Amino acid sequence: MSLEDTLARLPDRPGVYLMKDAKAQVVYVGKAASLRSRVRSYFQESRPHEPKTDALVKQIRDLEYIVTDNELEALMLEANLVRKHRPRYNIILRDDKHYPFLKLTTDEDFPRLIVARRVRDDGGTYYGPFYPATAMRETLRLTRQLFPLRTCAITIDGRLERPCIQYSIGRCNAPCTGWETRESYWTTVRSVQRFLEGKDDDLLLTLTRQMEEAAEETKFERAAVLRDQIQSLKKVRERQKMISTEEVDQDVIGVVRQGSEACVELFFVRKGRLVGQEAFFLDKVAGWTDGEILSAFLRQFYSRNAKPAPEILLSEDVPEAELTTEWLTGLGGRRVTISAPQRGSRREFVAMAEANAAIALQNRLLARDDRQQLVQEDLRAALDLTAPPNRIEGYDISHIQGGEQVGSLVVWENGEMKKDDYKRFRIKTVEGSDDFAALGEVLRRRFGRALEEGSVLPDVVLIDGGRGQLNAGVNALADLGLDWLPVIALAKQREEVFRADALDPLVLDPTAPALHTLQKIRDEAHRFAITYHKKLRAKRTIQSVLDTIPGIGPTIRTELLKTLGSARRVREATVAELAAVPKVTPKLAQRIYDHFHSPAGGAGSPADAARSAVEPGTPAAGLEP
Repeated sequence: MSLEDTLARLPDRPGVYLMKDAKAQVVYVGKAASLRSRVRSYFQESRPHEPKTDALVKQIRDLEYIVTDNELEALMLEANLVRKHRPRYNIILRDDKHYPFLKLTTDEDFPRLIVARRVRDDGGTYYGPFYPATAMRETLRLTRQLFPLRTCAITIDGRLERPCIQYSIGRCNAPCTGWETRESYWTTVRSVQRFLEGKDDDLLLTLTRQMEEAAEETKFERAAVLRDQIQSLKKVRERQKMISTEEVDQDVIGVVRQGSEACVELFFVRKGRLVGQEAFFLDKVAGWTDGEILSAFLRQFYSRNAKPAPEILLSEDVPEAELTTEWLTGLGGRRVTISAPQRGSRREFVAMAEANAAIALQNRLLARDDRQQLVQEDLRAALDLTAPPNRIEGYDISHIQGGEQVGSLVVWENGEMKKDDYKRFRIKTVEGSDDFAALGEVLRRRFGRALEEGSVLPDVVLIDGGRGQLNAGVNALADLGLDWLPVIALAKQREEVFRADALDPLVLDPTAPALHTLQKIRDEAHRFAITYHKKLRAKRTIQSVLDTIPGIGPTIRTELLKTLGSARRVREATVAELAAVPKVTPKLAQRIYDHFHSPAGGAGSPADAARSAVEPGTPAAGLEP
């Protein structure tokens, strides 16, 4: 179905849409109350023209959609799909790690306190998540120091003859031996629960009373233990900054931006105390409002097992606030409110989060700039350039004995790989295995077009190879009048750098930033070339295998690859999926499936050859670098 047909058949229902480019990669995921009106609006001439949306629409070649029962389901599905596909035109939260929880195994007769990465409905009690993870480790250490909970995973029946070392160091009262009753153990468990819930005041009063009673009864060792627990508890309270006189639970979120990057600072306030904070960074946010950035952050962050506080304070109002509130309420299991305060103490909290976000973003940018300047200066000195290089282009050739020859171009610019400028080439004029001639063709095609169009030229040309590849590159650029461009080659064997104006190769310090950068570019060019070569080889192999199946000609073969998207999908498709391909009858679909899955498709068969060609990680004997 063409894009126009898909647009014409869009239902007037809530759902999620996935926009794809010419390579069938998902470039944007969105949700809509009405798929028909929302998706069609992208292609209307009367819509407001924004650089971000215009760039997206130019990339769209295909469209998929998933219908949901309501808009809330669409919002939840959108968050999951964005995290799965990480589309180029969505705001992506780069910090995608899961923060830990502490789990009190209250489903056991003698509970333990353990670390958990996921919240499960297993009868245990979960506390967290903890930001950063060091806060969890400190809380776990302190809890085990304060309260004699067991750490072992054995079944407690009170019949063990003697306790372990934890009893000897005062960290457990040995319920395994029967020396501590279940009732006494659960008294400790309830104290742990109060501590982890932040009810420190009651706990401090209880411990103080117990210490005084122990002292009156001349149980001085017990009183000393309680005294140490009280002091540790007070130290924890001192580290937690009191920012509110109200005992409220809040998540305070502020966002600042600079250029195309943004930082979101999240304060975790529990019982009026700041118990943790974390900075999150987002890039490629040009064209998005602060409210849209915060909305994307809320959906991606809280969809990862992070339980929201009852009150969320934001630096800006977010679009679709009511829908987001309903979703967060469902996640938290209690009523959640979100607001962007404009005055008063709550606005001061948000301003504090914004100030911390600004500092974190500035430090990140400064560290990157310092690192970038260090690398560029090291490259200038190592390669004897007149100025630090801002753009380096890497080239490589890949083939097997001259078959499916391809070339790759990757770009390093301002300290980062710039994937939007990557290019790949099918060698057209070279027969047989001739890396030098193939490299010359790639360079002439790339720089010939650059001269015609007046596009940007690199500061350095980096070729994967040795002296022979270097000479081929220098000659190709000289033919175009670009002999003034610095050209180098980096050989894999000894990591030697060959230069046109030096007879002996340059050996850089293995720890030098310049060598690490050149290796990164060289390896990326090699990876990009091999990936393209394997794709062409797999396509050619599967085509030849399909040609051996009766009833399949060039037309049906093309439909199979076009509809299913890849050679791998043809081999892995079910009979129903094959039968859904245009011009493929159910009988022919069964024949194709049997060809790839019957016992006859063993080693040495055409099916086996196709399998070897399309499976990743298959060794490619004779693969040229």
